[in-house]
Amino acid sequence: MADNSQKMSYQAGEVKGQAQEKGNTMMDKAGNAAQSAKDSMNQAGEQVKAKAQGAADAVKNATGMNK
Repeated sequence: MADNSQKMSYQAGEVKGQAQEKGNTMMDKAGNAAQSAKDSMNQAGEQVKAKAQGAADAVKNATGMNK
């Protein structure tokens, strides 16, 4: 009986460890996805900023305010 109990306890611990590892993997993936989204948004923001600066410069050039 003790052997069976120990085996069940071992298996329960094994399952718990596997569940924790899956949880850690999922958290890593979520963190990577969040970082990727952040990087994409930063890049998009920089592109918008550059386009806005280009438009502002074009208006200044067209109106003679860039001299």
